[in-house]
Amino acid sequence: MTQEFIDDMTERFKKGKTLHKKYVYQIVIAVKKLVYDEPTMVEIDIPKDVELTVCGDTHGQYFDLMELFRLNGTPSEKHWYLFNGDFVDRGSWSTEIALLLYANKWLRPKSFFINRGNHETDDMNRAYGFEGECKAKYNERVFKLFSESFSALPLATLIGHKYFVLHGGLFSDDNITLDDIRKLDRHKQRQPGQAGLMMEMLWTDPQTEPGRGPSKRGVGMQFGPDVTKRFCEKNGLEAIIRSHEVRMAGYEEEHDGKCITIFSAPRYCDMTENRGAYINIGPDYKLRFSQFDAVPHPNIKPMVSPPARLASRAVVLTPVQAYANSSLMSSLM
Repeated sequence: MTQEFIDDMTERFKKGKTLHKKYVYQIVIAVKKLVYDEPTMVEIDIPKDVELTVCGDTHGQYFDLMELFRLNGTPSEKHWYLFNGDFVDRGSWSTEIALLLYANKWLRPKSFFINRGNHETDDMNRAYGFEGECKAKYNERVFKLFSESFSALPLATLIGHKYFVLHGGLFSDDNITLDDIRKLDRHKQRQPGQAGLMMEMLWTDPQTEPGRGPSKRGVGMQFGPDVTKRFCEKNGLEAIIRSHEVRMAGYEEEHDGKCITIFSAPRYCDMTENRGAYINIGPDYKLRFSQFDAVPHPNIKPMVSPPARLASRAVVLTPVQAYANSSLMSSLM
């Protein structure tokens, strides 16, 4: 992989063109091998003269990602990036974003990082468009290769032993520590299932009330400020950084600043008037928030199975079906 190839690919995607399938195969297979060998929780320190940008959900909004790179700079050896899951589904350019992120990961494996989100899973990809997009733009094999690569992605990143970054949130058990995440063998289960550490890391949400409560999504649970405080104190953390939910400002600091939500898909699904945001972190480990707005894009609808069709397939709803039929705002993540 070269920067020249990435630059050419970026411009091709802007013009509505696709890659030759042989390049798609090479990129996805190479990155699957790379990320498979990474730990379940990647641990990084930010060197002198390096800046790390943490991005939240991008959900196939390729042209908004281009705007983020225009404003903030593209990935380089001095400008690291971490994408915190949910880069596919819903938006019309999920294959483009996935291939762009993967190409950067292949070129810069030690300075470009990708966490798995709840949408980097088979059920969600079938329900919310990525499988159909892969088949329409490429073929079924491309989707299967992406599926295998998604199951190999790390579930979390620890930045400077200060910030625990994962897509969803915290756990139903107060005894869970970072060591439990380090020891978690994610390769034993390709999909998150309906219970357990992997499911909670991909699906849970914060709440304002203390304690824990049922999830508005129908899968996972919600955790309060006391849960976050105990987890951070036990593990010597300043905060957790998560994504998974729209925030109208693009980000929100909750739980006395110990739970930070970052969301990088402005005007999400062309349905909400939210801004996008990202976090820059330097060697001083201070968090610097930046916001940005959506930009015009070609009028192409995402290839998404309607929730009503999903619900009609079974009397008892699976987690993904319950999720698809929940309230508008909670189903937007």
